[in-house]
Amino acid sequence: MFNSMDDNIKLGNASFDNMMFVLKNEITRKNHKDYKFMDNEMQEIADDIWAMPAYMKEEDDYSSFFMFTKIESGDTVVAFSEGQLNDGNFALSNPMTSGKGLNRLFKHDEKRAHSVLHFLNMISKADEGNWRIVE
Repeated sequence: MFNSMDDNIKLGNASFDNMMFVLKNEITRKNHKDYKFMDNEMQEIADDIWAMPAYMKEEDDYSSFFMFTKIESGDTVVAFSEGQLNDGNFALSNPMTSGKGLNRLFKHDEKRAHSVLHFLNMISKADEGNWRIVE
């Protein structure tokens, strides 16, 4: 669970940008339904890359997505991407750390950012993931 002894590392502060949430197990077709957020279900958008809305409202141009993916180290991380409309086509931004994605969402909707953080902390509490500081 994310509890910091350093008061500067908390949601909304720049130092939180360096936090990454790491899962203990990879996401698969068998377990992806175990990780639902607000009744949203993950979709595999490319090999071993799973996306799920963290914030998406019809009346709002801003959107944020969980990106569950394996990185070079072999760890499965929860990154974030923002949705963008380009010439009528929807695309996702380059992924960013869990902390940076949450901070960007926090600037847009504090309540939702806290809900997303709670979702990740519940995964941590279930001993299925943990927070790490990345350089």
